[in-house]
Amino acid sequence: MSHVAVQKISPDEASLMTDIQALTDQIRLRAYELFQSRGGGAGSALDDWLTAEDDIVLTPESDLVESDDKFELQIAVPGFDANDINVSAMPDALIVRAGNAHHHESTEGDVCFCEFGEKSLFRQFDLPKPINVDKVTTNLQKGILRVTATKEEKTAPKSSSVAA
Repeated sequence: MSHVAVQKISPDEASLMTDIQALTDQIRLRAYELFQSRGGGAGSALDDWLTAEDDIVLTPESDLVESDDKFELQIAVPGFDANDINVSAMPDALIVRAGNAHHHESTEGDVCFCEFGEKSLFRQFDLPKPINVDKVTTNLQKGILRVTATKEEKTAPKSSSVAA
């Protein structure tokens, strides 16, 4: 069983926005390559974009379960190690990012074909109720990442009495 570090972030975190922009730029470049490879022309821009997203970003199976005091997220991350994965917690969302690449170190012979490549994963899970970002835990086992996020405790409104 491996643990994945959880990063607490504010909604305007600069590094997260930089990562999103870099991913969008990769998708844009791939969509343009697809556009050029089919000779351009109108009518297939959306198909090019969706194909580019599918080529670059892995969209794994996942589920989010809410109980009285917490949310439990399970997300399939086959082929990723704990150090490949980044979990970010915001009061209203959990963000899972991961990336790895396959390299042929030294081989005894010629590689006939290789279907391994660079993989990226980026998923944002918006939560229906706020969580306590200090009480988020993770567990990675057999290719399944489990994230447990404790809901923010409700504080009773303070009552004030005014002496007459």
